[in-house]
Amino acid sequence: MNVNELLTEGYDRLPDLVRDAVKGLSPEQLRWAPAEGANSIGWLVWHLTRVQDDHVAEILEQDQVYAADGWPRRFGLSDASDTGYGHTPAQVAAVRPESDQALIDYYDAVHARTRQFLAGLSPADLDRVVDERWDPPVTLGVRLVSVLDDDSQHVGQAAYVRGLLS
Repeated sequence: MNVNELLTEGYDRLPDLVRDAVKGLSPEQLRWAPAEGANSIGWLVWHLTRVQDDHVAEILEQDQVYAADGWPRRFGLSDASDTGYGHTPAQVAAVRPESDQALIDYYDAVHARTRQFLAGLSPADLDRVVDERWDPPVTLGVRLVSVLDDDSQHVGQAAYVRGLLS
């Protein structure tokens, strides 16, 4: 298995997990949080998608998927640069997906871009420094694993919160 196949295998596990976490939920259920200050299913899936979109767009030196086609509006937001990082409980509550399909459609668009990017990677690409704000600087390989790990954790949290709805 080469690096492209390995990373693609990891990222390809996420779309089904995202669908399982949100499919069939009403906007109210997507906004429900199990406790005051906790994250909702809608916020968790929106945030994991925003982080992936932000980081892959930065690597590609392209605009984020979220910046096009009115995506912020579909989540009750106006700031196309907001990824949810450091959100307060009030900001979490302000993320209001219009539907489960909005979350699925946005994730699918980001995943398609990520998958296309991964297909063109070589092993040497993984050593390229993509973020010098850290010590040590972050390489592309570390960034891609970090995003995959973050997405996996957040979609697991969303699945757990969904289980609490039952």
